[in-house]
Amino acid sequence: MRQLPKGISNYEDIVAENRVYVDKTMYIEKMEDLADKTIMFLRPRKFGKTLFTSTLECYYDKNKADKFEELFGKTYIGKNPTPNKNRYCVLRFNFSGISTNTVEETIKGFREKVDIGINRFVTNYKLDFYNNPEMSTEGILGSTFEAFREQRRNEKIYVIIDEYDHFANELLGFKTDEFKELVAKNGKVRKWYEILKEGTESVVDRIFITGVAPITLDSTTSGFNIARDITKNIRFNDMLGFSKEDVKYLMTEIDIPEEKQEELIPIIKENYDGYIFSNMIKSEYENYKIYNSNMTLYFLDAYQEQGQVPEELVDINILSDYGKIEAFMNLCQNMNKIELLEKIVAEEPVESELTEKFNAEISFGEKELVSLLFYLGYLTIEQNELGMSKFVTPNEVVRTIYSQYFLEYIKRKAGIQGKMKNGEMIKEILYEGKIDKAIETLGTFLTNLSNRDYQRFDEKYIKVIFYSICRMLGAVYVKSELEIGGEYADILIIPREKLNERYGVLLEFKYIKQEDYNKKPELLQQKLAEAKTQLERYNQTEKIQAIPNLRSYAIVVVKDKIQVEEL
Repeated sequence: MRQLPKGISNYEDIVAENRVYVDKTMYIEKMEDLADKTIMFLRPRKFGKTLFTSTLECYYDKNKADKFEELFGKTYIGKNPTPNKNRYCVLRFNFSGISTNTVEETIKGFREKVDIGINRFVTNYKLDFYNNPEMSTEGILGSTFEAFREQRRNEKIYVIIDEYDHFANELLGFKTDEFKELVAKNGKVRKWYEILKEGTESVVDRIFITGVAPITLDSTTSGFNIARDITKNIRFNDMLGFSKEDVKYLMTEIDIPEEKQEELIPIIKENYDGYIFSNMIKSEYENYKIYNSNMTLYFLDAYQEQGQVPEELVDINILSDYGKIEAFMNLCQNMNKIELLEKIVAEEPVESELTEKFNAEISFGEKELVSLLFYLGYLTIEQNELGMSKFVTPNEVVRTIYSQYFLEYIKRKAGIQGKMKNGEMIKEILYEGKIDKAIETLGTFLTNLSNRDYQRFDEKYIKVIFYSICRMLGAVYVKSELEIGGEYADILIIPREKLNERYGVLLEFKYIKQEDYNKKPELLQQKLAEAKTQLERYNQTEKIQAIPNLRSYAIVVVKDKIQVEEL
């Protein structure tokens, strides 16, 4: 049985170990077909960017010409090589992992990454060159180009830059002033890119740059305005990430029977699919949706090892991303970020223009935040019309990240300490169809919120809190605003597996302001009756009747008091 390439980003290692490789080499040919020789391509992290840059290095490196058949014989590009194969001396940089604790540490880390790339280049191509530590970072790059021009006449360089924006993203999220100092005006990073641009006038023939978001582009483009951004180009939509066919290929290669594949595909799709990166694609074009490659490999690797669907469907390293969402939300000024967050958590589409480039000199608003969340993979394009896009969360994993962030935010506001009793809540729901523990947890949140919070309370806010609580339980699917017979049910919770042996619950929420209840206490029974009537209509539909062991509850909230009645 062949092994998956999980955690391996070196193309040569994958080939040498005969690991499964999803062939993306046809895009090498497509990029060469472009008139532009400097290409920018952005994708969220964990989408295979480093592996792709490693593949490019192996293909273009003149030192690997004698290994071409071994490395690419089984791939598209091996059978359809371009005239540029093994033509270049490749200078590759990887700017991931730079410490951003201080400006000094960031500059030092940037220099170290530049030195690693240059020293490797000098060794690989036997240049007579001294990397003088006294020279500036941009100076050493210029000197490298000059030495190459003198010693390797009639040869050209292909520059590959991986994670060009990694440290910039960290700085922008947490230390905006330091970010501006480095990438704007006369910053070190900007000067370095100016020298890179100068290199294209002499020894640099091609450049490929990848990263996550176009944050630093406006800050560097006055010195580096030559890159063509193909991030949203429909021809390159699935250059990184996996298509449905890619996922099936992976499963076949690790000997998962076809009938089992049909069982696994919906699970993988629900959790890791849904990304659309071109605003020319309509959401209904299912074949254009992309699976997160890292998360898909995580699932398949666990399945291959355990022989069953892994209990944890989300890599713990991905779940911790909610801290990054918070950092970027804190950049925004003059907007109610929580209202936007509530909308996203409630799975409502967010309409906004898509920002093409971020400028360090201007403040972030809602448009910039929504666009940044798109580039980071926390939102995806649902549809585009007249320059406005509708953004939605792509899959269950991302929705879980938002729910976790939202709950942490509410817990901090309410001053709630300790962890939720997830184990007790999930057992009660699955084994008995009861929601007592979940309602108790909701009550804890409501009781600890301030009177100021209640001024903006409504039914949606209550639903979002309860929805987020349930999403963190695991072992269940939680649906918000599920379309049932032309209406929309508030929340449906059903088991992920053993549907006939476990319980599900259907919930309809109503909210009454305290002052309205004080004037008219009979509102409570009226709202309960409304909720029950809605539940009765839902229960008469085929969609709901097809769910075994389902219990239905009407829930009315008056400030921090919760009334629950089962249908």
